[in-house]
Amino acid sequence: MAKPLTDQDRRKQISVRGLAGVENVADLKTNFNRHLHFTLVKDRNVATKRDYYFALANTVRDHLVGRWIRTQQHYYEKDPKRVYYLSLEFYMGRTLQNTMVNLALENACDEATYQLGLDMEELQDIEEDLLIACFLDSMASLGLAAYGYGIRYEFGIFNQKIVSGWQVEEADDWLRYGNPWEKARPEYMRPVHFYGRVEHTADGVKWVDTQVVLALPYDTPVPGYRNNIVNTMRLWSAKAPCDFNLKDFNVGGYIQAVLDRNLAENISRVLYPNDNFFEGKELRLKQEYFVVAATLQDIIRRFKASKFGSTEFVRLDLSTLPNKVAIQLNDTHPALAIPELMRLLVDIEKVPWEKAWDIVIRTCAYTNHTVLPEALERWPVDLFQNLLPRHLEIIYEINRRHLERISKLYPGDTDRISRMSLIEEGDVKKINMAHLCIVGSHAVNGVARIHSDIIKNTVFKDFYEVDPEKFQNKTNGITPRRWLVMCNPGLAEVIAEKIGEDYIRDLDQLKKLLEFVNDDAFIRDVAKIKQENKMKFAAHLEAHYKVKINPSSMFDVQVKRIHEYKRQLLNCLHIITLYNRIKNEPNKPWTPRTIMIGGKAAPGYHTAKMIIKLITSIGDIVNNDPVVGDRLKVIFLENYRVTLAEKIIPAADLSEQISTAGTEASGTGNMKFMLNGALTIGTMDGANVEMAEEAGEENLFIFGMRVHDVEALDKKGYDAVSYYNRVPELKQAVDQIAGGFFSPSQPGLFKDLVNMLMHHDRFKVFADYEDYIRCQERVSALYKNPKEWTKMVIHNIAGCGKFSSDRTISEYAREIWGMEPSLEKIAAPDDPR
Repeated sequence: MAKPLTDQDRRKQISVRGLAGVENVADLKTNFNRHLHFTLVKDRNVATKRDYYFALANTVRDHLVGRWIRTQQHYYEKDPKRVYYLSLEFYMGRTLQNTMVNLALENACDEATYQLGLDMEELQDIEEDLLIACFLDSMASLGLAAYGYGIRYEFGIFNQKIVSGWQVEEADDWLRYGNPWEKARPEYMRPVHFYGRVEHTADGVKWVDTQVVLALPYDTPVPGYRNNIVNTMRLWSAKAPCDFNLKDFNVGGYIQAVLDRNLAENISRVLYPNDNFFEGKELRLKQEYFVVAATLQDIIRRFKASKFGSTEFVRLDLSTLPNKVAIQLNDTHPALAIPELMRLLVDIEKVPWEKAWDIVIRTCAYTNHTVLPEALERWPVDLFQNLLPRHLEIIYEINRRHLERISKLYPGDTDRISRMSLIEEGDVKKINMAHLCIVGSHAVNGVARIHSDIIKNTVFKDFYEVDPEKFQNKTNGITPRRWLVMCNPGLAEVIAEKIGEDYIRDLDQLKKLLEFVNDDAFIRDVAKIKQENKMKFAAHLEAHYKVKINPSSMFDVQVKRIHEYKRQLLNCLHIITLYNRIKNEPNKPWTPRTIMIGGKAAPGYHTAKMIIKLITSIGDIVNNDPVVGDRLKVIFLENYRVTLAEKIIPAADLSEQISTAGTEASGTGNMKFMLNGALTIGTMDGANVEMAEEAGEENLFIFGMRVHDVEALDKKGYDAVSYYNRVPELKQAVDQIAGGFFSPSQPGLFKDLVNMLMHHDRFKVFADYEDYIRCQERVSALYKNPKEWTKMVIHNIAGCGKFSSDRTISEYAREIWGMEPSLEKIAAPDDPR
């Protein structure tokens, strides 16, 4: 049963959450009961919590649908330029609460469910992590006619279980109970072709004898923040056509033919976890082409028909496509959009090559997300020849013309020509997808200033020298709706009481908080909210991990994918050093810490899985040592995902962003922690650089090598053993790992990890160890002075304005897509138009 609202709760219900009008509450209750009646399974007399959740979700969705339809009408009337954001993965998160926040329904729904005797938090916990992305939220909130396109995976990224300290993967069957937010749109089903052969005829090129898979779209509404605009995320599901292989029926192969349908439908079965390592799997290439081919047919259909009041195709001249369409390639995964758009223009629409190529370049833009060489996609030519023979021909022709241009610019420079080719020669000929994206786009951007500079100066230097005007920076951002208003309502309210609510739409207004850095009441309020969030999260941890948490300890958090470049191993060395120090001087007044590390290792990534096992093994020793007590606890957070992030981030005191300088593209976790009042310990890498600029470097704990130091060390040669021999505490920690101190029943368990750190560590953990430990000592010292700590927190929150995805998307719109954001509110469905 929900707890009654206190007077203080009611006082705090200002419109950050939306007003709970009496009519609203009554209507919501009526609609809720109506939906419950129809969703309740008839042979059950008692509704389950899931029935209640579906009834509430459908009630909230009713408020979306009218706005969704009106938004699409609005776009057909205005005929604006549309942006299409293509991504192979939209990060997961729940939809219900986000929708209530954006439609200003949260309080009314709270009140209605309370009056019905239900607990809103319990209902929200029923929802599976669904699909959402900060950029789609911002596009809708800024009034841009935008569409997110991807794959409707039957199984999302795996659920992680920790069994005896090891990661075990379980299928994430997120659709098993259905998804109340999506709508199937079979009328827009599209065929996608694979395999076959190419015929060059007098009428042009034909791709024939192909296998067809159908792409069935499912639409999910994406509401903007209180502007009545609802955009669409369209995800494609693979279906076999009815006649799939049924010619075998004549020879008695009917059963097998029907079973073979699964092969077609496997395309949208499972999400490949992105672990910054490229694996050239045929199924992955099929997924990449599948989403691109279906999406481009949809884009051209909408372009041709997008003239209000006309039922005929009104735009047959595709030369105006770039004026009405912008395609953003999120990473290299949708790179095939470039040759596929060429195929549609040249082979199907009969546009001459030069004109078609001009259309493609002006339409497409590419966002790079990584500088790690092993992560860049390079597909074997043989695989292309088999799966997409026409696209291979097109890529060869694009490359021929590209290299002709380069050899004119740099006559005789064969090295440069080979470096810049789209086709990499070698034992296995490969297509470099990043090169294809750069050549086929009018804009190429990194996702933090330092990352964009690295792209220009090293990874794609040759391309930058030829086309410097293409290269831009678009520092990442996060949506303040989900990552503050929704996950940390207490802090959102305290800020609103000081500076008003407009900051939710214009995060730059957080700068006004600098006026309150020395305001004792505000300092107390911010600290109190943090403590409440910590108490709540401590209770969650104790329930799930059976470890007694000291809620006044510093919550020191590192949550991100488990990968060597993120340097969870550096964190481990700090934990061991801290443990050894407490054991040596148990009576010293140590700053208590609860250190939490979370994240998934890709299923095939042995080293990452060993890192998880090391963290859990260290925790087993530390957490059960009576000398240490509650001054140090180590917890590996199982199955880190968006819904867990929404609990952890508001409770964190210290955010660990400790990648080797020059390896992290941007990071958005660092921004989420900063906005929610955690201080950052980090290297000058990714967006940390700009965070230090915005909040003042003195308000972050910056340590370690800078990019130029790392480059200098590479030139000189990194010798891990010299650090090991020179630094006693480091040597002790490494020896403990190597000698089985943390794995007494298997003394040699971590020998591969130690061998990697000593002899093959590309990410130079030992080189930053001493500075990291010194920096952590400064962290501990400041934490003992709560007032000064909270002042630093306020400086950080006040410096978050730049890191709103609204700012990021405004820059994409103006500087890449040629669109103008708008804060105009359109009429709600029940308003006169």
